[in-house]
Amino acid sequence: MSGSPKVIDPRWLDQVTPELVEAVRAKAHDGKVTCPVLRKLAEDSDVPYKVAGAAADSVGIKVHNCDLGCF
Repeated sequence: MSGSPKVIDPRWLDQVTPELVEAVRAKAHDGKVTCPVLRKLAEDSDVPYKVAGAAADSVGIKVHNCDLGCF
């Protein structure tokens, strides 16, 4: 890895709300959230997976155990 910050697609970042960021933070543990938890949060929040992923990326939360490649 190059150590450079992750680039977040502005199309998704523009749709991230403060409420979504707080919801992602609430689900994260030790700076990480699992893919199934983030997918469920996206579905419950009625946002695309990419928007939920952008919310996590925007605050430095890593998505792990991702089998589908959504994030």
